[in-house]
Amino acid sequence: MIVTQDSSEKPALSAAKPGAAATGKLDAAGKPIPSLLEGVTIRKALPTDADAIHALLRPYVAQRLLLARTEAEVIELTRHGFMAVRSENGVEKCLGFAAVEIYSAKLAELLSLAVHHECRNIGVGRMLVDHCVQRARELGVMEVMAISSSEEFFQNCGFDYSLPDQKKAFFCQLRPRHPHSD
Repeated sequence: MIVTQDSSEKPALSAAKPGAAATGKLDAAGKPIPSLLEGVTIRKALPTDADAIHALLRPYVAQRLLLARTEAEVIELTRHGFMAVRSENGVEKCLGFAAVEIYSAKLAELLSLAVHHECRNIGVGRMLVDHCVQRARELGVMEVMAISSSEEFFQNCGFDYSLPDQKKAFFCQLRPRHPHSD
């Protein structure tokens, strides 16, 4: 799946701030119900975040939804990576992570998108994708691709199966992805 740099719509790069967005719904007392995104911010990932990133990725790796990464690989991903965080009692909690790997001025790939299971389907993943796409745009990259089984999510983020009037990728699987245990 690929999204082009020349998107007519710029991604929203600011996360909700405390007290900012409400869901539009009212509680029993008629007060606005705060958004689940309240207090979530997206920041540049740091090499010192590697343990928190590994902890976030671990369940997805165990389910074979993401590729396993070494500590060195995670540290390298922080170069163009972003974390979704929320401060709870003065301690920052990692809610999500994504990175963009720059291959050339023509192509980058969105990697290791993961959102904590308690924060899925509220917009955290979309904010992380938007930040990665914006980072690639700032670096002058023409196209960003994502390899994923989450088709609808990426299509909602502006990705599609191929670029108009462009070649398509074809694959030939030479061995099973997960060897059978005998």
